Amino acid sequence: MPLGDVFAEVPLFREIQRVLLSSAGPVNWELARQIGIAMASWGTEDPPPTDEDRRGLEETVRAAELHVAELTGLPVPADVAPVEAVRRGGWVEANIRGLKDLIEPAAAKAADALSRAQRQAGSGELPGPGGMGGIGGMPGGLEALFSQLSPLLLGAQVGTVLGYLGQRVLGQYDVAVPRSGPGNLLFVVPNIAAFERDWSLSPVEFRAWVALHEVTHRFEFARPWAGDHFRGLVTDFVSSVELDVGDLMERLKRMDVGSPEALQSLLESEEGLFGAVLDDEQRLKLARVQAFMAAAEGYGDHVMRVLGRRMLGTFDQIEEAMRRHREGETGDPVFERLLGIDMKKEQYRLGQAFCDRVAELTDEATLASMWDGPEALPSTPELEEPQLWLARMA
Repeated sequence: MPLGDVFAEVPLFREIQRVLLSSAGPVNWELARQIGIAMASWGTEDPPPTDEDRRGLEETVRAAELHVAELTGLPVPADVAPVEAVRRGGWVEANIRGLKDLIEPAAAKAADALSRAQRQAGSGELPGPGGMGGIGGMPGGLEALFSQLSPLLLGAQVGTVLGYLGQRVLGQYDVAVPRSGPGNLLFVVPNIAAFERDWSLSPVEFRAWVALHEVTHRFEFARPWAGDHFRGLVTDFVSSVELDVGDLMERLKRMDVGSPEALQSLLESEEGLFGAVLDDEQRLKLARVQAFMAAAEGYGDHVMRVLGRRMLGTFDQIEEAMRRHREGETGDPVFERLLGIDMKKEQYRLGQAFCDRVAELTDEATLASMWDGPEALPSTPELEEPQLWLARMA
């Protein structure tokens, strides 16, 4: 029997082949899914939500929709958002589907850069046990196997990031960007319940606080132009950026591929797999993406806090718990590690300060006009000085 036929009968090799062939694009999404789900629930309880959880969140969301519509004046989305109470793995699976269109252009760019670097390095520079050397003159079958390196690396990177977030996120829009597909609202009940226990919070009030944040983002991103505009900004930035794969190749050369810890360290590094080399034009494109994200998250936080102070008796306790919980967080791993977009927490705080100041100087209706169209969104200089935006919009 030919060796290939023998391998085909071995369950391990069948599973390896299934994973390798599960995605024809730049990212092996099946690997991303498996790693993400495994990481999200690793070493912690991940109980399924109860019917009571689902009913309570449904009622809370419908009340939040009324309050957000009244405060902001934003149009109520045409479709009624299904409310889903999910486990951590459910959040990972939903966001693999919802973020795929956003991630794939950057992944395709990264895959092309890695392929070019591999060709330049030559077969003698490809990874082998204990490092990167020793695979020169590979048989054709192994060459084909190694051609899957880029989708596997990128799939592992996506899964690692989403799995890390799955352990922590409370709702769908903890990653505050428009998504493709239906506008479902997801609540990660095991994380919400753990946070309530750890900080001795009222479940009714804390879930109302989370719902206000989620609903506000749904209202923002339901604007008919928002999703396409944001994806266009990201694609414009990614299409022109130059990726520095030299550092990745050096790290791969030094890495012991037989060490799971070494691979984990590579995938969890803050800089991600690739660094970007930016010129002035690319910095301008990056600033447009950053401004959208800062405005979207800042507006969500502003509305949540205005309504939270009115509605929730334990609002200050919730805010203090969240502040202490987020101490030490500096950036956004989805953007920094998957898209090469530098997005620091200070930029989100700048967005909220802009919203607070505009509402203070004018009113909520004027502030909500930032969602009238792409041209109405504040630029980075306008986020830093709200009077500039008000002068332009007058």
